[in-house]
Amino acid sequence: MSIFDGKRLTNETFKLDIERMRKGWYSDKYFENINRMLTALSKEGYTYSGEYHNLPDGISLEEIAVGDIEVEMQWFTRRMGRTTVVGVDKSLEMLRHCTGHYEGDKFVDASSKIEVWAAHDGTTVKYDGDPTRIQPVIKVRGKYRDFALLETPTLGILTRSSRVATNVYETLVAAKGKPVLFFPARFDVHEVQAADGYAYNIALQRFNKDHARELGAFVSTDAQGDWWGGAGGGTVAHAAIASFLGDTAEAMMQFSHILPPQIPRIALVDFNNDSVRDTLRVLDGMFAMYRELMDAGNEAEAEKYKLYGVRLDTSGALRDVSIQPLGDPALDLGVNPRLVFNVRSALDNAWKFWDLPPAWKEAARDYCQNVKIVVSGGFNPEKIRKFEKLSVPADIYAVGSYLFSNGNGTSTDFTADVVRVKIHGEWVDMAKVGRAVGENENLERVW
Repeated sequence: MSIFDGKRLTNETFKLDIERMRKGWYSDKYFENINRMLTALSKEGYTYSGEYHNLPDGISLEEIAVGDIEVEMQWFTRRMGRTTVVGVDKSLEMLRHCTGHYEGDKFVDASSKIEVWAAHDGTTVKYDGDPTRIQPVIKVRGKYRDFALLETPTLGILTRSSRVATNVYETLVAAKGKPVLFFPARFDVHEVQAADGYAYNIALQRFNKDHARELGAFVSTDAQGDWWGGAGGGTVAHAAIASFLGDTAEAMMQFSHILPPQIPRIALVDFNNDSVRDTLRVLDGMFAMYRELMDAGNEAEAEKYKLYGVRLDTSGALRDVSIQPLGDPALDLGVNPRLVFNVRSALDNAWKFWDLPPAWKEAARDYCQNVKIVVSGGFNPEKIRKFEKLSVPADIYAVGSYLFSNGNGTSTDFTADVVRVKIHGEWVDMAKVGRAVGENENLERVW
């Protein structure tokens, strides 16, 4: 499904709307208009009759059938720096199933008449700001009107998926190898979840390969794992705590009672804006039940009361009760370094205040100190880097809307250019001014 296994995903995964894609339903209208024009000129037998061409001297202008012109087109991004490429496989399936033209009501498949080169999902390209030195991720040679309608949807999947993947990759780098939970599902329509989750997983594999890590994937919906066999996971929502009348500890006790032990117990502790207090309440209740069940010899049931972590999600407009005001919002409000240090200290030392027999003290200490801290709410690479620079004891970062960011520095818009045309059997450069034929050693012949 990527460079990491040498396989490509097929339409069995993507389930394209082939019929409407062939008819231009998903294409910018001007591509449909161009297609209609070239098709009509082909039927008329039109040959080039203009005066202001860009062909080199010495090439005959006779019998150049513009309606059937063959071109070389390249797909590329101009995101500065390094881009993690995703969306190639789906683009190839669009080309494979939708290249061709209609003769009356019958679609004539012309996919076997084009030549295609492509990189794999998971490869990287670099851009230094010079538009004549781009690295294409797909190249196609063939009759332009047979694939003109596919420029819009292919660019769309490349742009979005590569943007998400690159944003994820840069977040992982900022986190210095700590897990990053993929939490942006609520910030866009549900139809994009499968592609976005795939982009996240490709970025994770790219990071693991580049940095010799073995981080696992954490997505929040099953749809996000659809293309690669992942499954959604998560913590406890604020709504669940509200259902228990604001009692975070009781919500976690019942969560642990009902749900199977393979689901990590991660308590959301900011509901009452007193994260240290609610962390300790959850910890006290769950450890007491864990100890009781272990003493009774019921280890399987005791597993359900192992607290994996606590999640801090304090609103950026609030100062947690445990934070003494310093007057600086960056130090006072939301999930800030001091809050994380406070919660870590409370977790690590809670066992010291429990009435324990000697045989349980070491186990109790380990239980408390093994609880992880998950931070969420407005995290992006910049904020994560600040946390890491300060050695804030956050174990896991949950990141949401930033991973869809398409602003300064994160715009990954792809474009496609015709850079050559075939004239009398020879390929002739025909890029617009400021563009040029690009090279990419990762391109391989697909068909």
